[in-house]
Amino acid sequence: MAFKQLASFVSLLAALQVANGAVTRSVKCATGQITANAACCALFPVIDDLQTNLFDGGECGEEVHESLRLTFHDAIGISPAIAKTGVFGGGGADGSIAIFEDIETNFHANLGVDEIIDEQRPFVQRHNLTTADFIQLAGAIGVSNCPGAPRLNVFIGRKDATQPAPDLTVPEPFDNVTKILARFEDAGRFTPAEVVALLASHTIAAADHVDPTIPGTPFDSTPEEFDTQFFIETQLRGTLFPGTAGNQGEVQSPLHGEIRLQSDFELARDQRTACEWQSFVNNQAKLQSAFKAAFAKMTVLGSNVRDLIDCSDVVPTPPAPASKAHFPAGQFRNDVEQACRNTPFPTLPTDPGPVTSVAPVPPS
Repeated sequence: MAFKQLASFVSLLAALQVANGAVTRSVKCATGQITANAACCALFPVIDDLQTNLFDGGECGEEVHESLRLTFHDAIGISPAIAKTGVFGGGGADGSIAIFEDIETNFHANLGVDEIIDEQRPFVQRHNLTTADFIQLAGAIGVSNCPGAPRLNVFIGRKDATQPAPDLTVPEPFDNVTKILARFEDAGRFTPAEVVALLASHTIAAADHVDPTIPGTPFDSTPEEFDTQFFIETQLRGTLFPGTAGNQGEVQSPLHGEIRLQSDFELARDQRTACEWQSFVNNQAKLQSAFKAAFAKMTVLGSNVRDLIDCSDVVPTPPAPASKAHFPAGQFRNDVEQACRNTPFPTLPTDPGPVTSVAPVPPS
């Protein structure tokens, strides 16, 4: 059922691309690039600016991680359930998190996003894009710098927010699985499989505020690569805290220098999501296709995709995967806390050498 719903959404995107092609021909922009829609030409100077001045010349670093996080924290701010009570339920991917920064960044779940909002603000001001479109564009372009990532969809034409999203629409790392799945279902009728797919974003993520004594602590051992290590390492037995113990939303991790969220730990072991979680292990093709489809659905929350312009062809092709799935040095099959009852855990090699210790993600 989950696959059918996701396939239906992807089919709609494909149909829109065909329809757009029927009324517009590929054009050569003034900057020399080719795109299927002249309206997308305006994005190429924005992309050049982003790559040069925000993403450090095209790196998969801290600003990429934070820009991707911002796409989600903006888009998930929508609740039809709240709207049914007669209260504004949020506008989804409408830029409200930046437009109403003084309100939304004070929500506990948005702790720390003010930093990337402030970094992105000068870019928004010097380019003719809505804040809503810019946030989603920046996330997609940043991800294209990461080896192994999919080429994400980009749409323009969203309207900017006129009021802030309500609090408690962004899931917290200490929320239980039932609450997380219910929040995603409310926001956009996301299935449990799509929720797991969206969490592939954690493969290039790091935490600054879960344990504030160790900013830049990644969720897996390869935070500069969009690979399946996150789905492997979240299933390893936790034995330590990389910094201090007792932080809300954190549980023990298997590696020095790696942080583990309580929500990731529980989703990897809950019977509603465990087999889907395990299915990404050593399956780069599925990782790419499932995240691409789930991101495409998330990035248009609050808008009718038929009213938007598909500019996905402006996104650079990401570098090829740079590593193969493996157990980190010092970890083995017997360290796996397998929760999927239906399928054996894949056979993986263990890296040679001393026990793995993960370095923090450096600031820009």
